[in-house]
Amino acid sequence: MKNSVKQHRLSRAWSQEDLATRLNISRQTVISIEKGKFDPSLPLAFQIATLFEVTIEKIFDPTSQIDNDTDT
Repeated sequence: MKNSVKQHRLSRAWSQEDLATRLNISRQTVISIEKGKFDPSLPLAFQIATLFEVTIEKIFDPTSQIDNDTDT
């Protein structure tokens, strides 16, 4: 799923490690989310949105998953 986690993280001048620590997840998980290789659970997505003080839709593009599914 496409997302803007990296842009939100950079706007706060946080490293991937900083974000991982704030979310209590591994840096590798942050990398995978930012690259769109891992879709976070709904609770984690809410945690990310809350941390950045935006809605989930401002970070995660719900239509990108639908588009990917129709290509297969």
